[in-house]
Amino acid sequence: MIAALLLLAAQTAAAPQATPAALPISASPAPAPTSKWPTAEADFHIRDFHFASGETLPDLKLHYTTLGKPHRDARGQIDNAVMVLHGTGGTGQQFLSPQFADQLYGPGQPLDITRYWIILPDNIGHGKSSKPSDGLHMRFPRYDYDDMVAAQYRLLSDGLGIRRMRLIMGTSMGCMHSLVWGETHPDFARALMPLACEPVELAGLNRMWRQLLIDGIKADPAWSGGDYTAPPVQGLRTAATLLFIAGAAPVNLQKLYPDRDKAAAFAQERVAKSIAGTDANDLIYQVDASRSYNPWPKLEAITAPLTWINSADDFINPRNLDYPVRAVARMKDARFRLIPETDDTHGHGTHTWAVNWRDDLTALLARTEAPGK
Repeated sequence: MIAALLLLAAQTAAAPQATPAALPISASPAPAPTSKWPTAEADFHIRDFHFASGETLPDLKLHYTTLGKPHRDARGQIDNAVMVLHGTGGTGQQFLSPQFADQLYGPGQPLDITRYWIILPDNIGHGKSSKPSDGLHMRFPRYDYDDMVAAQYRLLSDGLGIRRMRLIMGTSMGCMHSLVWGETHPDFARALMPLACEPVELAGLNRMWRQLLIDGIKADPAWSGGDYTAPPVQGLRTAATLLFIAGAAPVNLQKLYPDRDKAAAFAQERVAKSIAGTDANDLIYQVDASRSYNPWPKLEAITAPLTWINSADDFINPRNLDYPVRAVARMKDARFRLIPETDDTHGHGTHTWAVNWRDDLTALLARTEAPGK
């Protein structure tokens, strides 16, 4: 939902009349707008999936959406697969939103679906994939980012028969997953494009507001240890409010809502919609899944060519942290760019407005065009 709420706030702020996508940090994203893009959807089942916690799920379902078709090289191997990974609380469907899809998937665009096979998974705990709200509630296995990447790998390799990806890219949580991919499967992708994250454990303010979100839900008596009979509305309101603030873009919102009453009404509407579309247990799991993330000690293992983009108005990944400069120096072929803040950028949600980084993606694909890359 982080990805959903943050994106919802940032996106709706930029275009108040547009159908919102997902917020950078939200529990349950708003429904994806009807897409003009031809898609196919399917489920992949993993039997007896083992989690890092030691828990096992007899049947882990991963739902995914695809655009385009696989292409095979002279050896019969798929060579045009691109996976795009959503943020906390999002789903693969958010990448059908106009601000993303209409900039990338069309003829001659960077991810032209006549050239590339686009794979958009719903990660563990999200969308139509296995999640706590399916019935296990707080007894669902306590998954983390390593589990999510492991399941993605099984989907690609066992489910879809892919031996090497043309590109793995992701936003927010998906950005962090991209870095985990680079470390755990360094040769599996010809290129990586993380959008809106840092390569360090989620500590400092980033962990603090997440912890307060979780605590806010659990403090609501209606939550009842996760076995609630009616949504814990007060706890969800606390969570949605934190998510709204974390995903907001101050300059953009000031431009769009200079009137006090309209600004207040917008915030109240966003929070109300978030509450209505959120399962409390799913959100707790989604936000807590980052607890073990920390690629910093092994950054040298990331050898795939990488272009990493953050935005200057991102509350979650502040521009004055020095991690990007230090991290890029430790990776084999990495480039970093910070998108300047303007009244048209969208805070953390800038990651889904492809107009801001489409040229960077084009350049990354060009520099990794040779199959040997």
